Amino acid sequence: MKWMQVYDPFGDILLSAAVAALPLIFLLYMLGVRRSPGHLAALTATGSALVLAIVAYQMPVSLAIQSTVYGLVIGLFPIVWIVINAIWIYNMTVESGEFDIIKNSLANLTDDRRLQAVFVAFALGAFIEGTAGFGSPVAITAAMLAGLGFDKVYAAGICLIANTAPVAFGGIGIPLIVAAQVTGLDIMKLSQIVGRQLPFLSCIVPIWICITMAGWKKTVDVFPALLVAGLAFALTQFGFSNYHGPYLVDIMSSVATILALGLFLRVWKPKEVWHFPGEVAADHSKKVEYTTGQVVRAWMPYAFIGMLIFLWSFPFMKVLLSHVGFKFAWPGLHNLIIKTAPIVAQNTPYGAIYDFAFGASTGTAIFLAGVLSVFVIPRYGFGQACSCYAKTVYQLRLSILTIATVLGLAFLMNYSGMSSTLGLAFTKTGSFYPFFAPILGWMGVFLTGSDTSSNALFGNLQKTTAEQLGLDPHLTLAANSSGGVVGKMISPQSISVATAATNMVGEEGTILRFTVVHSFAMLLFIAGMTYLQAYGLSWMLP
Repeated sequence: MKWMQVYDPFGDILLSAAVAALPLIFLLYMLGVRRSPGHLAALTATGSALVLAIVAYQMPVSLAIQSTVYGLVIGLFPIVWIVINAIWIYNMTVESGEFDIIKNSLANLTDDRRLQAVFVAFALGAFIEGTAGFGSPVAITAAMLAGLGFDKVYAAGICLIANTAPVAFGGIGIPLIVAAQVTGLDIMKLSQIVGRQLPFLSCIVPIWICITMAGWKKTVDVFPALLVAGLAFALTQFGFSNYHGPYLVDIMSSVATILALGLFLRVWKPKEVWHFPGEVAADHSKKVEYTTGQVVRAWMPYAFIGMLIFLWSFPFMKVLLSHVGFKFAWPGLHNLIIKTAPIVAQNTPYGAIYDFAFGASTGTAIFLAGVLSVFVIPRYGFGQACSCYAKTVYQLRLSILTIATVLGLAFLMNYSGMSSTLGLAFTKTGSFYPFFAPILGWMGVFLTGSDTSSNALFGNLQKTTAEQLGLDPHLTLAANSSGGVVGKMISPQSISVATAATNMVGEEGTILRFTVVHSFAMLLFIAGMTYLQAYGLSWMLP
């Protein structure tokens, strides 16, 4: 028997939205106020959502349970699969001593923590986001910064903040590809509008993370390098998004940033090398000199990651590898829930196809990079690698539970209609809706941990509301993606990945408190820009 979604169970959309928000309020309260471990907060929020879905939304018990389990399984694969393999490779380089060589090579380029953060979190993270996305940038870069000696809170927090500018174009442009597919809007125009919003943020992100780490005065000392990095990324992001499309934006922007900053640091150095307060600076008189061959060998695991993820991004590889895996309609859930107006134009079955795309998964590419790494790491065999893998899984056991439970919560809220209730409440803002359109995308990413999922969830709602208000639906849908990028740093899923990467499991609340102010500030920036572009600055739009 099929069940029709209901978005206003109390006859007052604002009251219904307040009730639908309760699981999220519980989650934020337990993480940010009570400082509960992430898995306990996620379990509590998911339990409350189950009760509300069944009692308030009259969702059949079987559908509520099946949608939650469906989300849990998707949390395990592909998300946890990515995280485990990324941390495994990092742990192998630490165990073997190769990471000491990586630290040494970065110190030779710059021993300054401010510039290392820009290189790793901002530039390298953008490359990984552009080729893979879905948690892998934070998993890899946060582990690297922690290994370099960064304070763990800053390693996790800085990587989450830096992983904003590239998100809308992540995974070879998949968030905007999905947005165009679900709404039928022009993908090139969406790319152009996002490319006329995010470059303003991209230009200041290096400065932003530096101020967060070291304060304004110490940021001024490296302002020339930060300006080079920000402008290189922003200008490339604008150019490719407006004249090529969403597909290669992140890859080209990150490459341009790495090259520009690397060349600039050959002719310019900060007057004073900055480290965290209390951190013992490296004694360069005792620094070990490694050969070029040793440095190249040490970086090979991460080179394998980059090369294989890039290879996996090609369409022909996706088609070839799609045969390694299977997919099936989730029993007791697929097409048994009907989405209704105004979320969709006409009643539409809500599909639930589980795709175990093992071959095409980014996690599999990272796993193979780890296997190849065993061949190049000296005096390190497969026995040690397997032992390291087992220890990595044990290390991440609570993070695995947290990530899976958060995905269960997200899918339950989507399938029950609670997420749509929250979205519909924003449509009551009238002419101010352009200001709230990015907030809706931000909320979608907070719920799902993914800009792609947020666009799929709220894309048609953004389009329909804009058309009813006489606005350009391309602007509101683009704003959904642009606003979403600054929600990722407070998404429980992303925070769980960051704490797992930095061995801070149970400290999710600490990271949430670190990032939440930055998320709100950046969201206001995007929301204000979208409002102005809808009216006074409409000339900025294509």
